[in-house]
Amino acid sequence: MKKNINLRSMAAQAIEQVVEQGQSLSNVLPALQHKVSDKDKSLLQELCFGALRTLPQLDWLINKLMSRPMTGKQRTVHYLIMIGLYQLLHTRIPAHAALAETVEGAVAIKRPQLKGLINGVLRQFQRQQDVLQAEFEQSEQRFLHPTWLLKRLQKAYPQQWQHIVEANNLRPPMWLRVNRNHHSRDAWLALLAESGMEGFPHPGYPDAIRMASAVPVSALPGFNEGWVTVQDASAQGCITFLEPQNGERILDLCAAPGGKTTHILEAAPQANVLAVDIDEQRLSRVYDNLKRLGMKAEVKQGDGRHPAQWCGDEKFDRILLDAPCSATGVIRRHPDIKWLRRDRDISELVQLQAEILDAVWPHLRPGGTLVYATCSVLPEENSQQIAAFLSRTSDARLSVTGTPERPGQQNLPGAEEGDGFFYAKLSKQ
Repeated sequence: MKKNINLRSMAAQAIEQVVEQGQSLSNVLPALQHKVSDKDKSLLQELCFGALRTLPQLDWLINKLMSRPMTGKQRTVHYLIMIGLYQLLHTRIPAHAALAETVEGAVAIKRPQLKGLINGVLRQFQRQQDVLQAEFEQSEQRFLHPTWLLKRLQKAYPQQWQHIVEANNLRPPMWLRVNRNHHSRDAWLALLAESGMEGFPHPGYPDAIRMASAVPVSALPGFNEGWVTVQDASAQGCITFLEPQNGERILDLCAAPGGKTTHILEAAPQANVLAVDIDEQRLSRVYDNLKRLGMKAEVKQGDGRHPAQWCGDEKFDRILLDAPCSATGVIRRHPDIKWLRRDRDISELVQLQAEILDAVWPHLRPGGTLVYATCSVLPEENSQQIAAFLSRTSDARLSVTGTPERPGQQNLPGAEEGDGFFYAKLSKQ
């Protein structure tokens, strides 16, 4: 058992690293979780994810409750108060425990002289909570999204933007992918029921199951044996459109962490798959996924803009391009995206996507299939990107997905559906 650990101060420091230093929570959180006991890992995760999900509300409240912001070396205290407010507003932690642990967090960050201030702010919130919450619900911050992103969503989806925002602010469902080489989906659902758990099949993606409630992967029947993988339903749609076949040479480009690589091999166990990603560190997770599922693929580090460097003049029967994107479709899974991404990033990503598409297309055999996918909901990265590609690429044809005027299929995030995701299936003449 790890002792003398204050989870609230750790959460505050994590949020500070994300918001002030631009670090991804996916990079910050695992190192912190190693320092705490197993039973505390989930609470630390809840505090971090929850605070980032509701950041504008917590900031707004602090500005109302304090005459001046905490700055400089005291800035961590701002985030500690934020963690305290999150517990009082959005968790079932008893108020007295939330207050006591948050106040004690000041000692852990070596600011014991500010314990009285933290206690006073949180107790003041308790006294004014109803009034403050009513006022917040009338404020511009109530949608819990940065202004630039709200404007883009409102422009792209004038009728649906509020639905998207509401879905982004929910906790994500747990989706699984059944390995069809071991069990049919129905057979694995029966095993799940025998274990006392409940899941629901996705109507469109044949391997996808939504859990009634999230559980540790160790509780899932056959997880260690590779019977099932955690993967969002929409991400599974890539393989539905790719339709990989045994004996084909298939490229999975921008492949890390390897969820789609292994799904290709589940659908076509005798396919010859090359998985490529620019990030060498993330490629280690591709190897981990292949090992757990007992699969083999060729794995290389490489830049999608320069395929000749990692495949020479080789041509592929099928290419899955899971392009670098804004990740605006997976905000409910990664709420830090709202605060890490900037409006100016979008045009840079659109340019990068176009460069990769143009570079990799010559490596698709005539008659072959390329599936372009992103976990974005922004048209600039999706339907507009593919429309521009089709207009400049004479031997590319849209297949199945969308229309020439609005190419591709756009999934939006929903309470019981998959994440926001885009697919365009292209064939080469």
